Amino acid sequence: MTIYGIKTCSTVGKAVKFMKAHEIAFDFVDYKKESVGEEKIKTWLKKVEIDLLFNNRGKKYRDLKLKELNLDTEGKITWMAKENYLLKRPVIEFGEGEVLLGFGEERYQNTFL
Repeated sequence: MTIYGIKTCSTVGKAVKFMKAHEIAFDFVDYKKESVGEEKIKTWLKKVEIDLLFNNRGKKYRDLKLKELNLDTEGKITWMAKENYLLKRPVIEFGEGEVLLGFGEERYQNTFL
C-alpha cells in the first residue's frame, strides 16, 4: 500500500493515523519531495474519475486561476502533473491496482479492515 499526499495536510494525517492505529503497513510519497507524473495520474484515472482526482477546491486551484481556463481532461492531467497540489489528498494505492481518494473513517474500515 502506498499513500500519496503531503505531510502537513490534515486529511492525509487522518489516513496515516488510521493505518498506524490498525497496524497496516504503508509507504508514503510526499508530493513536496517526490513529484507524481502524468503516467501515474493516468494509471489512477483508470480507477477513479478525473473530477474526483482533480482538486478544484484548494488554494492552489484558486491561486492559479484555473477556473478561468475551462480545462478539459488532458489539461487537468497536465496541470495535476505540473502541480501535485491539485491532486485530491490522500491518494491510496492498494491491492491489485485499486485506488482510494480522500479520507472517511467508515469507508476505511470497510475497505482495509
